[in-house]
Amino acid sequence: MAYRIFGSENSPYSVKVRSYFRYKGIPHEWIPRTGEAMKDLHDGNDEEFNCFAKLQIVPLVVSPDGKAMQDSTPIIEAFEAQIPEPFIHPPGPLLKFLSELLEEFGDEWGNKWMFHLRWAREIDQDIVSLRLARELMPGLPEEQVRGMAASIKGRMTGRGFAVGSNERTALIIESDLCTFLVLLERHLAARPFLFGGRPSLGDLGLGPQLYETLIDPTGGELMRPYPLTSAWCRRMADFAAEPAVPAAGGSAFETWAALAPTLEPLLCSAGVFLRWSVANTRAIESGATEMEAIASVSPLADILARTGCLQFLHEPPSQHASM
Repeated sequence: MAYRIFGSENSPYSVKVRSYFRYKGIPHEWIPRTGEAMKDLHDGNDEEFNCFAKLQIVPLVVSPDGKAMQDSTPIIEAFEAQIPEPFIHPPGPLLKFLSELLEEFGDEWGNKWMFHLRWAREIDQDIVSLRLARELMPGLPEEQVRGMAASIKGRMTGRGFAVGSNERTALIIESDLCTFLVLLERHLAARPFLFGGRPSLGDLGLGPQLYETLIDPTGGELMRPYPLTSAWCRRMADFAAEPAVPAAGGSAFETWAALAPTLEPLLCSAGVFLRWSVANTRAIESGATEMEAIASVSPLADILARTGCLQFLHEPPSQHASM
């Protein structure tokens, strides 16, 4: 019997889990999550979803024996323990850590790019809210769908605070994305995935966030000059089980020496995320309502050392669950 994935084409975390299942060849049924308005209709799944979901979020994975899981990273970790092949972790502690770091970066920082661009401008608000409404209410009258779209737009346009998006930070968020895209395009010129010839956990975390950015009007325009990155995003969103492409030396994953010329600048660009993470943690611990992080680019070793991330390499795998 197959697993069931309740998700949304407009949710990067849903796409992430679906791509993982496809890559691993895990039998599953993709079920687009419908809204409450569909609960009494034949095509609705609201009642079934609520039977299993602890939170009103997707993805929701339901096993053949009725056990439910939510939150994309714990879902992937649970299946990795059971189905390690094909591998999504590059060999060795350094590359494995960097892949996990990029997955976390995608989930947290990439989501800031996507969410900001999706809801900051009216053109994106109108198109995305209507797209979401049609997904939630398939087959219902257009007037009813547009009413739902207006409700979604009204609710979501005021939630930029959730990712730190506002008039003061808009230019910072958008310029940060543009800088990252230049470096990512350069890195993907020599390989199909972040660490070589096969997808890693880092690809699964970052690719779907940028895919959602790509399919929206403003984000799509920003990404238009980067065809290799755009193709990688679509590949990660519509993934099929494909043979890995061997890198130099016959391995599907490349060595750090081969990756470093273009991957290290990419990681240095992502360094602000680490500084933000540390500052955010300290603010929470101290009860502060605001925090600051320096948005400069530093050498990778300095970033890891200053933020305490080098310790991560020496911790046992059981302590890496949050990644």
